[in-house]
Amino acid sequence: MLRDMATTSTERTLRLLALLQGGGELSGALLARRLGVSERTVQRDAARLRELGYDVRARPGPGAGYRLRPGVRVPPLLLGADEAGAVAAGLAVLSAWMPDDEAVATAAVKLAQVLPPGLARRARAVALSFGMLERERPAVSMAAIGTLADAVADGARVRFAYTDAAGRPSRRLVEPYRTVLREAVWYLVGYDVDRDAWRLFRLDRLRDVEPVPSTGRPREFPAESVEEWLATDFGRAP
Repeated sequence: MLRDMATTSTERTLRLLALLQGGGELSGALLARRLGVSERTVQRDAARLRELGYDVRARPGPGAGYRLRPGVRVPPLLLGADEAGAVAAGLAVLSAWMPDDEAVATAAVKLAQVLPPGLARRARAVALSFGMLERERPAVSMAAIGTLADAVADGARVRFAYTDAAGRPSRRLVEPYRTVLREAVWYLVGYDVDRDAWRLFRLDRLRDVEPVPSTGRPREFPAESVEEWLATDFGRAP
């Protein structure tokens, strides 16, 4: 219940921000009607936006009005300090894993551009203080991870070139189930259509991943979880 209330509050504050981005001054009464809340709630949400660094001006007294400072371009991104730090930490991990991946680098730059000053300082502080010990990290691609994620969400298949541990190349048609991180290596868990079996593929050995439309319902995974499947030798052991 508390989580649902927090989500509703965040969504409402985001809607308030979107209304104020339209320009000009809007009365508290008008905003309250559009948001379906009381004027006191509008006042609290406006205060929350100011705490997050958005320059919301309020005219007090009867017929109170709200506006964004003219000339300020505010994106619809609403994060708390800890949430901004969490995003920055996640990008720092990916940057260490994929130092040459353009998507990771540009995402970090864009995050800094869209956060208000206070949150941008927190994100920079987390990125500056965060470090990962040097170790071999097999290269993976955010583009490949994104394609696999879309396939999982859409119940689609993917086709890719794969090189196994012995260096043998092959083409695979797979129904992706999950991408997992295990002992510093990224894997794809999926059903190999041509080999009629569930398989584990190292993401750093995948090339030319492309989506293929599915021809039926997603296949049921043969274990309660990926952890159980791995712990039982891919389902072969009790």
